[in-house]
Amino acid sequence: MVSRRFKLSGEASSGILKQYRERLKNARDFSEVWQLVKDTVEYVFHKRRGSMMLFLDDLPIQLGAYHSLGTNNIVLNRVLVQIVEAAIENKKVVNALVYNLLLHEYMHALGEISEAEVRGLVVQVCKKCFGEDHVVTDIAVKSPWVLLKGIPLGSVSVPKRVMEIVRNFEKSDRYVV
Repeated sequence: MVSRRFKLSGEASSGILKQYRERLKNARDFSEVWQLVKDTVEYVFHKRRGSMMLFLDDLPIQLGAYHSLGTNNIVLNRVLVQIVEAAIENKKVVNALVYNLLLHEYMHALGEISEAEVRGLVVQVCKKCFGEDHVVTDIAVKSPWVLLKGIPLGSVSVPKRVMEIVRNFEKSDRYVV
């Protein structure tokens, strides 16, 4: 199902798949994954939004991230990312998780409110830009929580820390107030 707001463009070439896969694998930080999110959405749906901010916060484990409608903020679950980093120890998989969470919230920021529609759009972007056989697509189809399978989360207890802003998240030539 494709949202009425988002029209899907044609099939991706193998060169595009390879480029996006390499960029995800080599991404060193949140801003590089974020740039990839924006580029893949623009490639698939010809839509883009700038001036977003990323915050890291200790959220309940069931919540990966959220975007408050009408804001330019995405809040990412710092605990979830740290648990996956510690358990998986594979930067490509961690980047795939972060990519999925940011992509999901970016679709909300672009105006899609329905959770079901956003999940479908995320799967479409992942399949088109990374292919059916990539970890990004697997996470999009199965859910990010598939990475937590086998991890005893009952014993996870993290004291609430102060929410932090991710500096230099959005690379822009413009200053927006």
